[in-house]
Amino acid sequence: MSRLPVMTSKRVLTSSSSSENSQDLQPAQKRLRKDPENVKPPAAATIIGTKRPAAAASRAPLSKPVRGTGAATVAAVPSRGVLKPSVASAAAKGSNMKQTVASTGTKAGGGAARRPPWDLKGKVSDMEGKIHNYQTKVKSVSQENEALKGTMAQKQSRMFEMEKELEKARSQISEYEEELQALSGVQDELEKVSSDKSTLQKEFSNLEGKYKVIETLRESQETELQTLKMKLSIQESTLARLQTTLRETEEDLRSSRDTVAQQKDELHAGEMERRQLHNTIQELKGNIRVFCRVRPLVDGGLSKHIQLLANDNKTITLAKTEESHTGRTADTQKIYNFSFDRVFSPQSSQKEVFEEISLLVQSALDGYNVCCFAYGQTGSGKTYTMEGDEFDDTRGVIPRAVKQIFRAAEKLESQGWEFTFTASFVEIYNETLRDLLYTGKASKRPEHEIRKSSNNEVSITNLTYEKVSNEDQVLGLIALANQNRSTAQTAQNDRSSRSHSVFQLDIEGVNAGRDVKCKSTLCLVDLAGSERMVKSQSQGERFKEMTAINGSLSNLGIVIAALANKESYVPYRNSKLTYLLQGCLGGNSKTLMFVNIAPEPDSFGESLNSLRFASKVNDCVIGTASANRK
Repeated sequence: MSRLPVMTSKRVLTSSSSSENSQDLQPAQKRLRKDPENVKPPAAATIIGTKRPAAAASRAPLSKPVRGTGAATVAAVPSRGVLKPSVASAAAKGSNMKQTVASTGTKAGGGAARRPPWDLKGKVSDMEGKIHNYQTKVKSVSQENEALKGTMAQKQSRMFEMEKELEKARSQISEYEEELQALSGVQDELEKVSSDKSTLQKEFSNLEGKYKVIETLRESQETELQTLKMKLSIQESTLARLQTTLRETEEDLRSSRDTVAQQKDELHAGEMERRQLHNTIQELKGNIRVFCRVRPLVDGGLSKHIQLLANDNKTITLAKTEESHTGRTADTQKIYNFSFDRVFSPQSSQKEVFEEISLLVQSALDGYNVCCFAYGQTGSGKTYTMEGDEFDDTRGVIPRAVKQIFRAAEKLESQGWEFTFTASFVEIYNETLRDLLYTGKASKRPEHEIRKSSNNEVSITNLTYEKVSNEDQVLGLIALANQNRSTAQTAQNDRSSRSHSVFQLDIEGVNAGRDVKCKSTLCLVDLAGSERMVKSQSQGERFKEMTAINGSLSNLGIVIAALANKESYVPYRNSKLTYLLQGCLGGNSKTLMFVNIAPEPDSFGESLNSLRFASKVNDCVIGTASANRK
């Protein structure tokens, strides 16, 4: 049997296709070789019928004519070595195709019989027809794509132009809207102007009527004005006479004011002279000066059992009514009179209190040792008297004394004096000395002892001494000391001082021009308040503190009594308080004591004891102080 032209036709088809179609056919041929079982049956069914389908008829002519059905029948017997392995394998496997493929091919071919498995050439022809159809479709699609690209470019340019027109239209619309808004505002203004015009026309007509009325009134008032002018001339003449009298009266008043001012100056000078003379008398007497200050009640006023005379500022009277124990006699009233250097009422201000001791503080710059301490029961106002509050009007003795010292030192600089100041602050708590200016760790707090030198000067070991040059530095040290001071709440006082505090300002002055030196100490002491167990209800640590406070105050009373009785031995060493104040109580010092009184009726007993102790102190003679000058 002669060779079949199947492979020749396939080769001619492959070689005659264009380069573009060859690229499309190669993957299809590869798929045909690799997977002949996946060839769709409908392609085979299109060749079996008596007529070829429309797709096969419309394909482009091949280089060689493809044989018809009869030729495909002859190709049933394979020739030797003509078919490629892929076609042979496809023919071998064609008989194993499933019935589902055949049925699908039958439906697609309009009911025509499917190709037999051995008709490979027909199947190849069907595949070539499909390929040709696909190439035609690709070309048509490419042409349509090119046309669509041109149309797309035209549409895009048209769209760009339309967007520009749209933006232009939007800008015109916004301009029209702005013009419309402006026109609406103009219309509103026009309506407003029209309404204002009508209103003004009405007002104008009203004003015309009022003008006529006013014109009538003007004529009548001109007549009255002529009358008033005549009266004015009469009043002017009267005023001239009164001005002359007033001028004379003002001259008399001015002279009276000058006289009053002169009398006030003379009165102030007399008061200052009285104070100086009083200080001189006290210095000559050598007594400790005592001032008594009565604290006001919480709600203001003065208690009935305390009597102060309005014209006498040196006496105070305590009066107490006692009931009869038998009931047969009438109630009796006991009266206790006391006299001191000055008694301050509850209405006395901090400024008034300090003015009385300002000359005493001034003596510290003159070389005199000055000591001022406050005594009284707890809650009687000792700390307020000595320290006061942070405001200027309520500052106490200590800050005011420091202020006066530094201001006086500045004035003395013009006379050639130069001063150096050293401050220290110590408290006596439970008969133990504590440095109130110590800022280190509490566990490393040093111990302190009172030492007395050969020239009878008292000092404290390991104490902090701060050099100060102005008032603010001293006030800062006072604030630090107040933070470190021992205070606690008791039944009598919410913030009761549980220790005696001693502030010392050592002053050294040098006048090089006159070759004069002076040295003095200003000692300001705030004693802890005396209290009773029944009233304070102290327990535990508070009871221990109360015992130490009352013990040191009792020893102070013993020392005062020994000084008043001029005994040969004075027990200063019985307590740390008296030992520290030895120079102020019995040495070369100007000493002043404030005795503070609580006005409550239940404090009558404590007030009486405080006044009796103050009287003993006032009678104590410590000798005349001398200035420490070289």
